Amino acid sequence: MKEKLLINKEGYKYLFKGNDLHTSDGVLTKDAITKAKIGDVLQTNKQIEYSLLEPSFLDKYWKIKRNAQIIPLKDLGFIAAEIGIANDWTIVEAGSGSGGATCFFAHLCSNGKVYTYELREDYVKIVQGNLDLLGITNVEIKNKSIYEEIEEKNVDMVLLDLPEPWLAVEHALHALKHGGYIVSYSPCVPQVMDFVDKVRNTSGFLYLKTCIVSETEWDVLGRKVRPKSQSIGHSGFLSFVRKL
Repeated sequence: MKEKLLINKEGYKYLFKGNDLHTSDGVLTKDAITKAKIGDVLQTNKQIEYSLLEPSFLDKYWKIKRNAQIIPLKDLGFIAAEIGIANDWTIVEAGSGSGGATCFFAHLCSNGKVYTYELREDYVKIVQGNLDLLGITNVEIKNKSIYEEIEEKNVDMVLLDLPEPWLAVEHALHALKHGGYIVSYSPCVPQVMDFVDKVRNTSGFLYLKTCIVSETEWDVLGRKVRPKSQSIGHSGFLSFVRKL
């Protein structure tokens, strides 16, 4: 069955999974959704309109199961732009957590490969379920610690979302190709300090920068234009390193 997306004028959206769709705006029946074509407008039993669209990757991405906190899209997008990720790259990342970064970068690197390291078996199952949900097949999950070793070679990027990223620096040096990148995502200043100190004391690496990415969404309602009261604040520090 081809996936379909239902979205109302407020931006609330639902993926059609083959059953009647029950929302706070009322019910859309399975028969009505099945018979409709992309671009049609359907009405619930409460006369609320929903447009029928073909879901994009991000429409489905927002539906992934989350147990561990994931890196926000604003940071993932910045990483991709900052280092110029190409669709044939090989990427190693740890830890997998809920697989948000895994899915995002595997989608971008559709002709490449993502290897994701995760020590917890319950998280491994969540990641695999999210990969299945999104139809992603170019990922290999490794139920082991990246602190012990990185098995892959000639890697384009190593992404570290770990409590102690400095413990993986030596392994990343041997895994990366010349010109490849380490990107470390850390929520706290001491983690950044220890990671950057380790990089600067490891021959073969060039420390590039550490930064944060802020996002402020605005309300635009006629002439009432102002920043939203609840904006995304600090999420994490991004540190960029390149192998020479």
